[in-house]
Amino acid sequence: MVAQSINKSAKFSPAIGRPPGSNTLLWSGVGLLMLCLTFTSFRDNRSLQPFRITGLAQGTSYSITYYHQRELVHQREIDSIFNRLDQSLSIYSPTSLISRFNQSATGIEVDIHLRKVTERSLEIFNDTDGAFDITVYPLVKKWGFGIEKVALLPNSATIRSILPCVGSGKIRLVQSQLVKAVPCTQIDVNGIAQGYSVDVVAAYLERKGIRNYLVEVGGELRVKGRKYPENKVMSIGIQTPTENDFESGDIQRVIEIDQGGITTSGNYRKYRQIGSRRLSHIIDPKTGFTTQSEIISVTVLAKDALTADGYDNALLAMGLPKALSFLKRHPSLNAYIIYQKQDGSVGDTATAGFYKSNR
Repeated sequence: MVAQSINKSAKFSPAIGRPPGSNTLLWSGVGLLMLCLTFTSFRDNRSLQPFRITGLAQGTSYSITYYHQRELVHQREIDSIFNRLDQSLSIYSPTSLISRFNQSATGIEVDIHLRKVTERSLEIFNDTDGAFDITVYPLVKKWGFGIEKVALLPNSATIRSILPCVGSGKIRLVQSQLVKAVPCTQIDVNGIAQGYSVDVVAAYLERKGIRNYLVEVGGELRVKGRKYPENKVMSIGIQTPTENDFESGDIQRVIEIDQGGITTSGNYRKYRQIGSRRLSHIIDPKTGFTTQSEIISVTVLAKDALTADGYDNALLAMGLPKALSFLKRHPSLNAYIIYQKQDGSVGDTATAGFYKSNR
């Protein structure tokens, strides 16, 4: 904390080799000033109080807690942010920018939100060798994970007919334009948009002068600072499925974090049950079929929620061996992975830095 840093440096010695009184009073004054700043900072931190905002957005709930001396942000402001994001990124709105792009033959002019999300998505696509790909939307619809449910699963011939439309190499950003190489290419940014939304709300709080907060949208989080008036690092609980029930979430892990984004992607969260088959919502863009991975869920801790949200889907799609190898090559990412062992029991593993508080 700033107060601690100032305290440690507030040690002064009398001036040496100077006429008596020449600089001693000056240094004493500085020392007094710094001690006053220390006391003021400590007093201000103790006066911080929690303010909470909750609501519904993006088909889920959101929760914001921030700490300040007074109320600075209201729900109407947050709802306005989500409305603007929906106008850009929601496939559920026929008039949104992303829907207009999907309906276009060559592309459209985009706003800052769709540009930033697409730009980061293309970076993660290249970094993961295509494991994360926002152009899978035509496949998402055929498998029944889009806006409309489907009665029949696609066969191999249907998948083969769709694959020429898929691949992030078929889209590119040219200044303010998002263009497509083939008319049938369509994008779905749901795998990364909530993380981006969390970051947008966090940035708004910071512009308001808020330095301690927790923003959560649909389980995706962004944290900065500490919890007051206790002056404690914020703790995040991770619910995990049990060996017998992937949905119960009885096992819990807790990490302490004072900044960064933390998101989770899980096969047990969103799937289709077809008879005895459980189909993952994660689709392999190279084969066109749903992934069959031993990974049940991946929780990623990164510098921001946008990054964490993009990589958690990619790691889930990779499978355990490739995911662990990928994480070794990317020390800036930390992850907690729950997986199903060959005997049917549930195991977990984490990178070395996942449980370490970054205070």
